[in-house]
Amino acid sequence: MIELSRVDSPLGTVTFAVGQRGLRALALGDRMPMSLPSPAREARPPPEIAAALAAYFAGDLRAIDAMDVDPEGTPFQQRVWAALRTIPAGTTWSYAELARAVGQPAATRAVGAANGRNPIALVVPCHRVIASDGTLGGYGGGLEMKRWLLRHEHSWPAPAFRTRS
Repeated sequence: MIELSRVDSPLGTVTFAVGQRGLRALALGDRMPMSLPSPAREARPPPEIAAALAAYFAGDLRAIDAMDVDPEGTPFQQRVWAALRTIPAGTTWSYAELARAVGQPAATRAVGAANGRNPIALVVPCHRVIASDGTLGGYGGGLEMKRWLLRHEHSWPAPAFRTRS
């Protein structure tokens, strides 16, 4: 059974879906990024998830790091999403860096596509990936939301752009 819950945030409503193994989807501003397996029902937010999200928005940027996630995707997408979770708050990577992190340095377009299909916004931090020239590129929630998240995490404007070692 998938349970849908909502909590308020500085960015509007956070809607998320939780299954037995963790978060299946999370969307900012009432956008649910994927179709969910049936059955799904509305439920109260799990206290640990609500508390972690509240702490993140209050400034504890690592509060969401330990959340269990269970997104549906291809094996390649799963690798990309796992690599996204290794990007620390306050840091940004380029799509090329992300491609290298998943062992496919020539696959920047495929990595970008997988990044764009991330069903668990924020917790799987696709917003931390920017273009190699330091510009923001795209974001499913819109560039203003991406800019807000990066500023909240103290990684925008671009001088905080860091490359992986």
